[in-house]
Amino acid sequence: MAVTDSDKASAHVKPKERFDFFHDERVRSVFYQLLTACTVGWLAWYLITNTAHNLEIRGMNTGFGFLTATAGFDTDFKLIEYEPGIGTYGRIFLIGCLNTLLVSSFAIVASTFLGFFVGVLRLSNNWLVARLALAFVEIIRNTPLLLQIIFWYVGVFALLPRVKNSVDLSGGAEVLFINNRGLYMAWPVPGDLFWMTTTAFVATVVGVFLLRRWAHKRQDETGQQFPIFSASVALLILVPGAVYLVTGSPLEWDLPTLQGFNFRGGFSLPPAFLALLVSLTIYHAAHLAESVRAGILSVNKGQTEAALAIGLKPGRAMALIIIPQAMRAIVPPLISLWMNCVKNSSLAIAIGYSDIVALFMQTALNQAGYAVEMVGMTMAFYMFISLSISGLLNIYNKRVQLVER
Repeated sequence: MAVTDSDKASAHVKPKERFDFFHDERVRSVFYQLLTACTVGWLAWYLITNTAHNLEIRGMNTGFGFLTATAGFDTDFKLIEYEPGIGTYGRIFLIGCLNTLLVSSFAIVASTFLGFFVGVLRLSNNWLVARLALAFVEIIRNTPLLLQIIFWYVGVFALLPRVKNSVDLSGGAEVLFINNRGLYMAWPVPGDLFWMTTTAFVATVVGVFLLRRWAHKRQDETGQQFPIFSASVALLILVPGAVYLVTGSPLEWDLPTLQGFNFRGGFSLPPAFLALLVSLTIYHAAHLAESVRAGILSVNKGQTEAALAIGLKPGRAMALIIIPQAMRAIVPPLISLWMNCVKNSSLAIAIGYSDIVALFMQTALNQAGYAVEMVGMTMAFYMFISLSISGLLNIYNKRVQLVER
């Protein structure tokens, strides 16, 4: 029997789908997300209102009005101006945040460089170097961080010479001293035209970035290498330096000088800060070293052999070929390590460093009360920093991951 055109057209017509709320995947997805969001919101509202009601029954104050109240205590280390009896609890919270961020930032940078260095040494062909790196990793990783902090504070920095016998770390230039009261250093005092030097430096950094991109593109197209490192260092020194000299060297230094029983002038870091910084750096570097070693071992040995076959030296092969590929395995644990570095800085309370926990959640809490609000603000601070670190490193992690074709 012949098939007509009308039969062919009707064969291509799809049957009309019936809408079913419980079987439509998109509708169910949106519905369950809304249901979950409403449930979480209701639980949060219930906990907040119930907590406020219980505190009110017990005669305890609630709210965040205490942030504008004056605080009657001082701190031994602060990055911004503060006077007891004039400054507020809100400023105390800001001081604690800045102190925590300062030691955490330095510890993250230092532990990252040290961790990569020790991780590469773990794979050294030199038996002694590899074993020393292994001993460092195993000893530091298997010792509690709190004990290391106390060791550096009590057993190292507390035993340094007294103020009158301070050690001049600048080799006689008298700009950097260390003693049992801390580290004292010269502090720059910029003049009116120093902003020109700063602008020149920022512009040079941008120029170095563009130069690096141009050099890589040129190498990909022609195979010719450009001395990026030496050219970048020269530009970063010569351009801002020339602007600095032309504008009349608008920078002075506030030098630390011994007056009476202590140094005056300059900038100082207390022993608690130094002990915490060294402890966080060494502890997290030991953990990162194993991640670096595992990441390097995850790269196929053929990559190293190919790099050496085309004439690259082992150091260049490691920097240009192996490490960039190993970053795919290193970055995920690096995210947790950086977040832990920030959170572990709260152990500073054991040695009296004025971080956010010791300053805001202990001293300020004992004086003002408002336990729920202060603990909640401290938790929110750590959560914000951790989520920021996770978000930034996850963006980088996506860039270094292999793209499937």
